[in-house]
Amino acid sequence: MNVILLEKMANLGDIGDTANVKSGFARNFLFPKGKAIPASKSNLADFESRRSELMAAHNKNVAAAQKRQAVVDSVSIHIQVNSSDEGKLFGSVGTRDIADALNAQSGSDISKSEVLLPNGVIRELGSYGVVLNLGFEVTANINVVVAGLDSAAGVSEDGSLIEAIEEAEAAEAASSEAAEEDAAKEV
Repeated sequence: MNVILLEKMANLGDIGDTANVKSGFARNFLFPKGKAIPASKSNLADFESRRSELMAAHNKNVAAAQKRQAVVDSVSIHIQVNSSDEGKLFGSVGTRDIADALNAQSGSDISKSEVLLPNGVIRELGSYGVVLNLGFEVTANINVVVAGLDSAAGVSEDGSLIEAIEEAEAAEAASSEAAEEDAAKEV
């Protein structure tokens, strides 16, 4: 089936190009989403009259995608997960985890479908380069650092929790020694 493209599509062509696609793809995706119209003489004449407004809408969409790119390009995000001593994750880090962490850190509006993980989900600790497809042939590169949690007890980085536990144990030991001494004096 021949169609006239109303939007620039990656593997089909630019605005105004005619493309030969399968009829199901045209009926179920291109026509309902307004990305194409059937190629006929009357539709071609209608398209030529609307070409300038379609180009303006396309340029507006590209500008919006580039604005989103400026917010997230070259950002480095850190995701902490439970892992084994060998660096294997208990679970995985997927597109939703990356999108949520990126949105929380940079205040962007990235959806999980825009995060590209060609090798599948991340299952090991390390640093990974991830590409975001923001639409209209605009991409952004981010760095995702997957790190293990400090410990199961949630020890803080400055070690204050460990010190508090040691001080409590020392105070408990001192009080039990004092109690034993008092008991020995009474006898």
